[in-house]
Amino acid sequence: MRIPNANRPLAGTQILVGRARHQANGLSSGLRSLGAKVIEIPFIEIRKPQSFQPLDDALRNLKRYDWLILTSANGVDAMSERRRRLRITRRHFEHLQIAAIGPATKRALEKSGLKVKMVPEEYVAESVVAGLRDKVQGKRVLLIRAKVARDVIPAELADAGAQVDVVEAYETVVPEKSRARLCALMKDAARRPNLVTFTSSSAARNFANLMGKINARTLKDIQFASIGPVTSTTLGELNLPVSIQAREFTMGGLIRAIVVARYADKK
Repeated sequence: MRIPNANRPLAGTQILVGRARHQANGLSSGLRSLGAKVIEIPFIEIRKPQSFQPLDDALRNLKRYDWLILTSANGVDAMSERRRRLRITRRHFEHLQIAAIGPATKRALEKSGLKVKMVPEEYVAESVVAGLRDKVQGKRVLLIRAKVARDVIPAELADAGAQVDVVEAYETVVPEKSRARLCALMKDAARRPNLVTFTSSSAARNFANLMGKINARTLKDIQFASIGPVTSTTLGELNLPVSIQAREFTMGGLIRAIVVARYADKK
């Protein structure tokens, strides 16, 4: 598809990015480089768990495990911090097969010096299960993830004969400081975004929480862009209709989907 003004196809488009503040830059800079006006208001705040003891215990006993699964770069960052404190080196991971749910998680693992054995074809929990189901019977699996997450991976791998230990590395909470900013933005017709991006189900739920009882008519002309089917399902459950869904469940895939959709709207 040929897109007019190919260097700045998103010129004139106001986009709200709700990534956690320390993670927003990649998506925001990609959109800005294509001409979009980007507004950043975090829908998610990343916090340390109440205790690192379960994660520390797992890292001290890596020899027990055959597989290690990471589902986000946040999990990799938390694990890397604890590794440094506990002086756990790459050598302690050498016997492990490591799975990453997507390219960003893989890059974070490789940056920390670890080799990734498997990245699923699609960057969702179901695809991780499909890739590992016939490899984990009788194996012990360590899954490092957020405090609240879908139980697809541990449940399905347990059904496949694995012993799965789930360890909390961080938690996501609603950033209360964003509430007033978000409501003020949505109530101002001149500043209101054309489009809001969502990169996780947690972001979608927190957005709905932050919006509170704001009039639904305020949102009627705003498009919602989702990184993938799991996030889209959550948005649907929240009565936030998805206009745009990435075909490749990455930041780059989301940006490409937005460009194509905005061009279609202008035809």
